[in-house]
Amino acid sequence: MELRYTPEEIAFRDDLRKTFREKIPAEIRRKVSEGRHLSRDEIAQAHRILHAERLATPNWPVQWGGKDWTPVQRYLYVEEVQFNAVPMPLSFNVAMVGPVIANFGSEEQKKKFLPATASLDIWWAQGFSEPGAGSDLASLKTSAKREGDHYVVNGQKTWTTLGQYADWIFLLVRTDPTAKKQLGISFLLVDMKTPGITVRPIITIDGAHEVNEVFFDDVKVPVENLVGEENKGWDYAKFLLSNERTNIARIGFSKEKLELIKARAKETPAGEGTLWDDADFRRRIAVAEIELKALEITQMRMVAAQRHRASDKPDPTSSILKIKGSEIQQMTTELMMTVAGPFAAAMPEHSHNAPPVGPDWAEAVAPQFFNYRKVSIYGGSNEIQRNIIAKAFLGL
Repeated sequence: MELRYTPEEIAFRDDLRKTFREKIPAEIRRKVSEGRHLSRDEIAQAHRILHAERLATPNWPVQWGGKDWTPVQRYLYVEEVQFNAVPMPLSFNVAMVGPVIANFGSEEQKKKFLPATASLDIWWAQGFSEPGAGSDLASLKTSAKREGDHYVVNGQKTWTTLGQYADWIFLLVRTDPTAKKQLGISFLLVDMKTPGITVRPIITIDGAHEVNEVFFDDVKVPVENLVGEENKGWDYAKFLLSNERTNIARIGFSKEKLELIKARAKETPAGEGTLWDDADFRRRIAVAEIELKALEITQMRMVAAQRHRASDKPDPTSSILKIKGSEIQQMTTELMMTVAGPFAAAMPEHSHNAPPVGPDWAEAVAPQFFNYRKVSIYGGSNEIQRNIIAKAFLGL
């Protein structure tokens, strides 16, 4: 495996970096770097800028706005987006439902949904997890019964990220309650304006409204909104989740965060010097950087293997990336909490009457620390990922 980029790949990376830094507003990138929540308009603005640069959907088929990039170029794109604190294009659109429709949808669905999904004229939400079906997603109970030319959907989804903004939602529903649980699931596209849908906010421990519960009461969905074949939805979900878990590694994000942590530590008084002068703190930084370098090499091995893979099936290596990537992300938030020290105790970002305490950047540290407890759970918990690895690589 070649661990050095070619001159052409370095030039490609530098062009991306220049575009991201010049086109995406500095205030948006600052908020991303500090771990602050973006507004709906800020998310949409960044997404549409990338779309205008033809950089929102590079992994899609070329005929639908994708790029004929090599695996290395695709890897560099993700890393540079994250390293430059650029909001990723809305993942529900470009990394989840878009590729599913492009690979398994009908021609009518592709023409109807893909252009609007790429441009964010349709904002999608993900309707997978349920109160009793999170990591064990195949246990979902939301039902869809066919009645003539439509399905009638009943049930509940939870942890629906940014569902309050969504125009449409893609759902996993049970269409055959008698089949083995993975075999009786279908993939539906549902207009959020359909009668019978209720969205209820969940306010998280950091004070933000990021996730929701969504209820479906006799919601009628046209049969034409079924993606692929009935009862084949689990196959499409596995395809989708493989993409999600790869992105969850977020190597570029962790690189940027460690650079920021080191810069902040060199400015933070501690004893007779700064926090950076503390040997134990530098040891913790070194451990994080070693772990991150090992993860990066694992990712590059996966990228190199993609050149020779004949199968389009999900690569179980993505589970390794998900586990270690999420652990390193949590490690960086813990390090930033150390840097912020007592100033991290104040969380005025979502408490508008609270006066600022300490440096401006410190107010976002604790909310991000609490928020990132979730990364080892969503996209399939790390315990589930270890089961996948045991089965795929160890034959257990």
